[in-house]
Amino acid sequence: MVNHIVMWNFKEELTKQERNEAAQRIAKELEAVKEQVSGVVSLKVVTKPLTSSNRDIGLISVFESAQALQNYQVHPAHVAAGGFIKTVTENRTCLDYEE
Repeated sequence: MVNHIVMWNFKEELTKQERNEAAQRIAKELEAVKEQVSGVVSLKVVTKPLTSSNRDIGLISVFESAQALQNYQVHPAHVAAGGFIKTVTENRTCLDYEE
């Protein structure tokens, strides 16, 4: 299994309402990709982190293999979601690891 964890902060200039709307759109778009790409074991977008967190939004996902992760990353629905994510976030952090 391959774990893929990504976290972002929203851009400073976004209002609270814009952040909430962006979080919901990110969750909807990324979680929809799960049904479109084979090899996705689980995929969840965390939109309400605890106040102890230093990131605003996160993606926690598990894939059957490194190839399944690669297929997810190049899938048109993921690429489209990523295009939107780049417009509203900054400070992306990613950790991929195999178990």
